[in-house]
Amino acid sequence: MPELCRFFGIVIAMYYNDHAPAHFHAKYGGEQASIAIDSGEVLEGSLSTRALRLVEEWRTLHRAELLDDWQRAQARQPLSKIEPLE
Repeated sequence: MPELCRFFGIVIAMYYNDHAPAHFHAKYGGEQASIAIDSGEVLEGSLSTRALRLVEEWRTLHRAELLDDWQRAQARQPLSKIEPLE
């Protein structure tokens, strides 16, 4: 699972050739969630309220880059790193 970003202990990753809808995976501690790129909806799993708030802020800032990486992943091309939340 290629890692796209890491901030405040949260790891953001995306799987190659993953199923629709376009989404990414966020891991924090022992928790993990799949999150829709367009809406921010938690598709599967869960994160603490604090971690989810940070992931949502980051997703909003980097939505276009996430969609670009989604397209790359579907084509099995190398993914681009994305700047962390500061």
